[in-house]
Amino acid sequence: MAANPNRHYGAGRYGNPAPPRDSDALDGVLLVDKPAGPTSHDIVDSLRRQFNIRKVGHGGTLDPQATGLLIMLIGRGTKLSNDFMGSDKTYEGTLRLGITTSSQDADGEILEEKDPSAVTEEELRQTMKTFAGDQYQIPPMVSAVKIDGVPLYKRARKGQTVEREPRFIHVYKFRLTSCDLPEASFVLRCTKGTYVRTICHDLGEKLGCGAHLNALRRTESGSHHVDQAFSLDTVLSWSRKELEEHIIPMRTFGRA
Repeated sequence: MAANPNRHYGAGRYGNPAPPRDSDALDGVLLVDKPAGPTSHDIVDSLRRQFNIRKVGHGGTLDPQATGLLIMLIGRGTKLSNDFMGSDKTYEGTLRLGITTSSQDADGEILEEKDPSAVTEEELRQTMKTFAGDQYQIPPMVSAVKIDGVPLYKRARKGQTVEREPRFIHVYKFRLTSCDLPEASFVLRCTKGTYVRTICHDLGEKLGCGAHLNALRRTESGSHHVDQAFSLDTVLSWSRKELEEHIIPMRTFGRA
């Protein structure tokens, strides 16, 4: 039988070259400052299409309206996914007392409104401190967590509520940074898988007036800071060569 001239074989076995792959210069990590609006997967698709890269991933999801540090994994950099997914994260955000929403953030439907005027700044500050340490957190219904292969947010769209398994998390700090009640700004450092909007919701429950997350920005992931990141518009304006120049190479993370 004649050999198929279009078939690729690994180098060394038949003496033919290996299938083409992305340049080693594009194997690594890119730090992007995500804007509000697109999903984390939208950013992945944008880079894949703009630079014709087959393998692109990210090291930890941000909600569509959240901004800040999004670790982009390029080429063989996708092998670092577990390292970044498992890293600690730091966020800056604002919360709103007195309003509970279906999604626990400003995008959700208002479920309940209460007068938060009895809550003082000192009470808020002290209650926030009670969240520090080990704890179990129940993921919100409006989330990408899958149960029986179906994301929770798809069930939530149908008006369904299902039992969710609590997740073990650790909060290093949850600190008030400024206060103009009923709104307050905060900084939160936590382990992987922590839902910041759920912490804001639970804070409102403890205070007895309800609350939701109003805005969120991720400032740190592991040892990387958003100050090192590039805006999405800037990245998409680069040539492929410019992209290569801004990739953090695999060897930086102890990988060949």
